[in-house]
Amino acid sequence: MLIRLHLKDFAIASEVDVDLRPGLGVITGETGAGKSLLVDALMLLCGQRADAAVVRHGAERAELGAEFQLEEDAPALAWLREQELDDGRQCLLRRVIRADGGSRAWINGSPATVAQLAALAPMLVEIHGQHEHQALLDRQQQLRLLDGFGGHAGLCEEVRRSYEAWRDLGQARQRLEGGQDPSERLAEIEHQLARFRGLDLDPAHIEALSAQQRRQAAAQEIAEALEQAQRALADDGHDGARGGILAARHALQRIAGHLPPLEETLALLDAAAIQLDEAAAQLERHASDLELDAASAEAVEQELSALHELARRHRVPMEALLETRTGLEQERDRLQDLDAHRARLDREIEAAAQRWAEAAARLTRAREEAARRLEQAVSALLPELGMAGAVLEVARTPAPSAEPNPLGAERIELCVSANAGQPPRPLRKVASGGELSRISLAIEVATLGGDGVPTMVFDEVDSGIGGAVAEVVGRKLRDLAAHRQVLCVTHLAQVAAQAHYQYRVSKRIVDGLTRTRLEALDDEARIEELARMLGGVEITEATRAHARQMLEDAART
Repeated sequence: MLIRLHLKDFAIASEVDVDLRPGLGVITGETGAGKSLLVDALMLLCGQRADAAVVRHGAERAELGAEFQLEEDAPALAWLREQELDDGRQCLLRRVIRADGGSRAWINGSPATVAQLAALAPMLVEIHGQHEHQALLDRQQQLRLLDGFGGHAGLCEEVRRSYEAWRDLGQARQRLEGGQDPSERLAEIEHQLARFRGLDLDPAHIEALSAQQRRQAAAQEIAEALEQAQRALADDGHDGARGGILAARHALQRIAGHLPPLEETLALLDAAAIQLDEAAAQLERHASDLELDAASAEAVEQELSALHELARRHRVPMEALLETRTGLEQERDRLQDLDAHRARLDREIEAAAQRWAEAAARLTRAREEAARRLEQAVSALLPELGMAGAVLEVARTPAPSAEPNPLGAERIELCVSANAGQPPRPLRKVASGGELSRISLAIEVATLGGDGVPTMVFDEVDSGIGGAVAEVVGRKLRDLAAHRQVLCVTHLAQVAAQAHYQYRVSKRIVDGLTRTRLEALDDEARIEELARMLGGVEITEATRAHARQMLEDAART
């Protein structure tokens, strides 16, 4: 629901704030006072092309804003969440139009494009009147309206799901072919797998190879360190560690008989000599291993080079080569079974298309029945709205393609014969704006806002009518307002009297400049405004009494 509109430096309005409520609200005022300014502002907030002429003379820019409160299941809220523009259940639209012709837009405070405004707007508000921006002229909107009128949500969902199943199978079929001849792809895979043969792709083995390569790169440093350690442990002469231990033991043994505690010291020296022998043996083995590493270095380099080249070809780390080979093997197995897989998919695609056709046929029958009821309901309303002899026809044509699609097997277009004896013409080609407004009203009343749009705006819906027909129009708008929020710009007292609340637009001159003023009317002010609309220049007590009676009658109704 639209709860607030804000205009600043827009046309002849310096600053206007409008609070809106549920039900039927009307905007009245003298001709030329600017009654349609709010509608024009809404159209710009809905993505209409901006013109610098809308900026108030002398101002740098015009600012427009609208605040909507959304239901949890509203399509607009789902769209906002999908676009990551949601902010709770509110929707704030803002647009700035500069005097140089440029404009910017925001949705819930985030910068937005005019295209985004135009995509969101049909889920928020419908504008009916003598304007190009009218959702009912869009054929897809007409189809949604018919489905809403007929209660086809379940059937539409069934058609959509069956289409998506068919589409997904078709995409799988395309991926199966891969855009390349299967035999060529199979030969290519076999050629790639041949490069993997004879290579150990175990990540642990690859890490061991890399460690061995690093060790070989440091072979000279390792050999020098081993040789230095071996010399330090040599047992010949007193320079080696083992020789020093043996010399110390020999000297102490000569005096051990005189100093018995030296036996423990001699035992420690014997143990140290044994450990030094073991350390020397280990150094010797390491030196031998290093010589073997040197012998196999070339083999390690060749194996790593082959692995590097393979990884480069497939643009993966060497550690991922095993996974790459597995993927190629799986694709090879699938291609080898391609004919059987293709045949299975073809059968599944055919079955999915048949399921869609059956669901679409059920939807078609439901739409045919709903179309007859809609034609009867709207055609019965049109004479009440001053269009005697006018009829509505729901023209149905096959979908452009026989292939499954999410909308069903047909397309519709609302056509109207405005006068008896004339052939029906598409609603979008009806020339008279007043007729178009009343036709739209009849459709909306007949469908009770079945398209789900929460706010409807009617601009000069009563153009060219008066008397009893005008009162009928007002009552139909009030009926519609029981299901949707309705805002109507009118110049007829019979329509305004049916409203739940009313605003009056007036012009005044301030400092030599024309300004628009918008004021909410209380009960007494509404009587005065209705009396003005009924009585013209001179307002009498009789006129006021008539206005009061009209409001009382509307309230009772």
